[in-house]
Amino acid sequence: MRKILTACLLLFAFDTLLFAQESPQGTANISLDYYLPEGYTYDEKVTKPKDFLGFEVGEWTVDYEQLIRYFEKLAETSPRVKFEVFGRTYEKRPQVLITISSPENLGRLESIQAERQKLRDPNANVDYDKLPMVFAAGYTVHGNEASGINSSLLAAYHFAAAKELEGDLKNIVILIDPALNPDGYSRYSSWVNSHRSMNLNGDPNTRELGEAWPGGRGNHYWFDLNRDWLLVQHPESQNRVAKFQQWLPNIYLDYHEMGSNNTFFFQPAIPSRDHPLIPKSIIEMTEKIAQFHVAEFDKLGSLYYTRESFDEYYFGYGSTYPDIQGSVGILFEQASSRGHLQETKFGPLTFAFTIRNQFRASISSFEAARKMRPEFNKLMHDFYKEAKTLAAADTEKAYIFGAAEDPARSFHLADIIRQHQIKVFQLNEDITVNGVVFKKERSYIVPTEQPQYRLIKAMFEVRNTFRDSLFYDVSAWTLPMSFNLDHAALSSKVYNLANVSPIGADFSMKRGAVTATGEHYAYGFGWENYYAPKAAHDLMSRGYLVRVSHEDITLPNNVTLKRGSILVGLRHDAKAEDAQQLPKDLKEIAESTGITVHALNSGYTGGYNIGSPSISVLETPSIAVLVGTGVNSLEAGEIWHLLDTRMGIPITLLPIERFGSADLDRYNVLVMPNGGYNSLSKSDTEKIKSWISSGKTLIARGNALSWLNSQEIAKFDFKEEPKEVAKNLQAPYADYSQNAGARLTSGTIFNAKIDTSHPIGYGFGSDKLFVFRNNNLFLEPAKNPYANPVLYTAQPLASGYVHPENLEKVKNTASVQIKRVGSGRIVAFVDNPNFRAIWFGTNKLFLNALFFGQTIQSGTAD
Repeated sequence: MRKILTACLLLFAFDTLLFAQESPQGTANISLDYYLPEGYTYDEKVTKPKDFLGFEVGEWTVDYEQLIRYFEKLAETSPRVKFEVFGRTYEKRPQVLITISSPENLGRLESIQAERQKLRDPNANVDYDKLPMVFAAGYTVHGNEASGINSSLLAAYHFAAAKELEGDLKNIVILIDPALNPDGYSRYSSWVNSHRSMNLNGDPNTRELGEAWPGGRGNHYWFDLNRDWLLVQHPESQNRVAKFQQWLPNIYLDYHEMGSNNTFFFQPAIPSRDHPLIPKSIIEMTEKIAQFHVAEFDKLGSLYYTRESFDEYYFGYGSTYPDIQGSVGILFEQASSRGHLQETKFGPLTFAFTIRNQFRASISSFEAARKMRPEFNKLMHDFYKEAKTLAAADTEKAYIFGAAEDPARSFHLADIIRQHQIKVFQLNEDITVNGVVFKKERSYIVPTEQPQYRLIKAMFEVRNTFRDSLFYDVSAWTLPMSFNLDHAALSSKVYNLANVSPIGADFSMKRGAVTATGEHYAYGFGWENYYAPKAAHDLMSRGYLVRVSHEDITLPNNVTLKRGSILVGLRHDAKAEDAQQLPKDLKEIAESTGITVHALNSGYTGGYNIGSPSISVLETPSIAVLVGTGVNSLEAGEIWHLLDTRMGIPITLLPIERFGSADLDRYNVLVMPNGGYNSLSKSDTEKIKSWISSGKTLIARGNALSWLNSQEIAKFDFKEEPKEVAKNLQAPYADYSQNAGARLTSGTIFNAKIDTSHPIGYGFGSDKLFVFRNNNLFLEPAKNPYANPVLYTAQPLASGYVHPENLEKVKNTASVQIKRVGSGRIVAFVDNPNFRAIWFGTNKLFLNALFFGQTIQSGTAD
């Protein structure tokens, strides 16, 4: 036993020494030979990275523009390479794709794409051996995980120049997307390069290794793009998914980084956390590919592991999105140097070492593709054959969804679905399903009997039972719920009776209109439409009088403007030409937002008249969102994205570091996203309290509520964790992580009840609401019953996993609560209404707080 232990210790010491010593620590030690595998000779006509960049890969973090220029040069010097710009990011950086194959294949790429689409046809005859397979690699979706993008330089050079690959490339098309997140990566590379010393220092405290908030992980709006493959809310994802659907890659490699004191992970992931919709054949192929990684990393002497981390559950990852479409997604997680050198418990970790591991994972993956090429094509074709069989046996023949009061939310869900090469049909006449009326041109049907059967099920299914109680990410993403839409599964009988027409590539949101032309006494529109806030703000910014009605108003044509409807007219100081301009502006705004504007000839309306004192004049929201150290950048970015890209509302991103000197009187709305605010001083706290007391609106989310509580700005009563009485004096230590993790609420959809007569509930057509929760903050209802506009129901679980103890805790608790501070208001959100830009169904809660928080009566706040 002692000899075995000694041998193990020696082996560990050798691996640790290898980890430290084979990774060059000085720039002079890095050479191309350090990276390249043995047994290959390279075409001297193909430009090497250093010859173009002026430095060796890993010596500096390559700038994105340098990267692009090198790939253009590679395409010039190698007949195997095609360079393509296929999209633009928010910051207008090009998204590029490098296609590498034989010159003959490069001359017939469209033909190959068309042939590959037959793999989705179960009845097609496909010669698996003759059809070129597609080997795709996507690098650095998290912008500060730089080993991936830098290794793409080596991968592209190797595949473009290695003479021994000439024969293989006749049967394989390689797709390299070198930077899935160009904007985030550009932030990161600028940071580390501008703080890099010529004499590298691996001290984890050095400035190079600690990016300033928000870091480079997210895109321009700080979103995690590795959660957006399914949701396609950002141009980077939309463009990339379009390419995926065009090519149908057999393998998709997804390169990431993790904490510095780790080794290297490759899939398979934790077996108990594989999504049930992923067929066993995909998981088995993942295991086969893993054996090639094992051989490569054993040869290198790099430490690695599998099956102990991560999962293949949520289909929004780059490594899991392929698995639900007959491809094989592979996740790589490399310990990060987070700069050019960092001390770790394994020894000094250099940037070059991390790059080499990622590059060699590309080599091992290609070796798997080369040796099992026909198997991959057959695997995909069999996947769709099985999908046809499953769909035929499924009693749910289609899904219908819609919102009678709001065509915009229905449109956006239909638009998401169609981007995944799924057929969507628009309803041409009203239909009633289970007592719910689905309106024509506002409702859509998705048949299940089509190639993307499994992906359709993943989008619409409700799943509340699981093999495992731990999740790396969300446990539920039922899309009609995130849009708060009426939805139902249809039997073949109901589906076959539906009068529908297919939506096409030119699919667009229906334009709105004004009901009459010319000048009128006043105008009004409902708050139900998703883009009503955009319209209201646009009118405010043009100087018109914008008011909100707190009661229903009946128009002469028996149309009812419900509570929360907007009335538009001229201010007392309006000029004569303003009366002529208003109908023109309303027409323009209605058409762009999809709202219907009603022209009123008289103020003598049914119920309340247009001049009623119960109709509040709205003040244009002047908004500051706190950002910076301690604030959750994801949530801050979600707010920024919602207001900036969808609603056209300018906001101030106010850094916490500048809060003390900021003039808060510039703003009437202050937003505190989820995060820690302990860096705010006592004087800052008093400043916030005084500002709210003067009649302003504070919107706070998540842990910001705990901070407000601790500073005694407002009192929130949270359910305390019960003190557990141990039933046994001893529990297995090995069970701790599992039991503790099972109590986390990673991402679950719940049922809530909303008061539609409350300003926070304006525009909602029903008191039933789906809300998303990914925390264990349980807020007791306020004693004032008018201060709880959104409460969880007594049977709250809608979709996803929740620990039984937490399910009991969440029942009848508050999701949104109103607090009074002086003459101002705090609108407190326990849950995130803007999660990942996909929760169209609860965005309105947040927007209502922005626009109507000022109108909430003081007696209704707690």
